Amino acid sequence: MVKKTEAPLDKRFKIAHREALIGVILVIINFIWWYGFSYGLGSAKVEDYQYIWGLPAWFFYSCIVGTLLMIVLVSLTVKFFFKDVPFEIEEEEKL
Repeated sequence: MVKKTEAPLDKRFKIAHREALIGVILVIINFIWWYGFSYGLGSAKVEDYQYIWGLPAWFFYSCIVGTLLMIVLVSLTVKFFFKDVPFEIEEEEKL
């Protein structure tokens, strides 16, 4: 068997993996929100739908409110959790 020699990972990779995981979590939150309202409220008969601003409530909450919620969540996530990472190798020591 060939032994794998592991070089220490660049700190930028650790940051990138963390930020990618945060992005996946945001996608899962978005899907759960959308699916819950779309199929939760949208599974009733069309005659029984409630309407908000002329749109079915399930569409309003899943698509309109969900989009606004995700814009706020992504903005807050980028502001508080993401780091500015330099691409140049010589700036690596500053991390």
